[in-house]
Amino acid sequence: MAPGVFDFRDELVLTGSVTCALKSNSTMPPVQNIIFDLGGVLLNLDVDLTREAFIELGVNQIDELFRIGHAASFFKQYEIGAITDEEFVESARKLAHPGTTAQQIIDAWNKMLLDFPVERVHFLNQLKDKYRLFLFSNTNAIHLQYFQKDYQTVHGSQLDDHFEKAWYSHVINQRKPDVAAFQYVIQDKNLDAATTLFIDDALVNVEGAREAGLQAFHLTDGKTVLDLDL
Repeated sequence: MAPGVFDFRDELVLTGSVTCALKSNSTMPPVQNIIFDLGGVLLNLDVDLTREAFIELGVNQIDELFRIGHAASFFKQYEIGAITDEEFVESARKLAHPGTTAQQIIDAWNKMLLDFPVERVHFLNQLKDKYRLFLFSNTNAIHLQYFQKDYQTVHGSQLDDHFEKAWYSHVINQRKPDVAAFQYVIQDKNLDAATTLFIDDALVNVEGAREAGLQAFHLTDGKTVLDLDL
């Protein structure tokens, strides 16, 4: 199937189990490239598990320190690679109960990372023949090591092999939803923003992508990438 013309800013229509974008009055050019978010789009997340684990360790400020799309303080600094793993863990440990170990902080931090459903892996494999695929994730070194190892263990291959390039915020020192971050990835692979679709589960990131000139789709609660008519 050749890339279609999609305006992902229109309302969605459900047809059975397939979700597709209304194409009426669409002036968007055909999509040639797709940039995926990772957590909440390809990788299942449960941020509440990390929240609960941190509260159990005595980090009661977790709601103020970290929110999806709105990371703050040393959490944000860690996501853009401005502080080391050790500095991040120590910053969290200082907020925890006395005697909390570094490993307990790391384990709590990784609690949110769940699984990569096999059907999404197959979905990516199918899309490779239709589009250039990319990944752009706000993440950090501890999470990257954890989910890459988990992916290889479960699926027997490297996660990054699905993509022409994967950008991780702590590696490129920039994060979504900053327009400059999207401009960086566009320029890095010389992409045409008008024919590039960005998919994310955080609306603030989708808005940043649109401001940078990308087509963008907000994957809302209850929907998965498998619902998209790509």
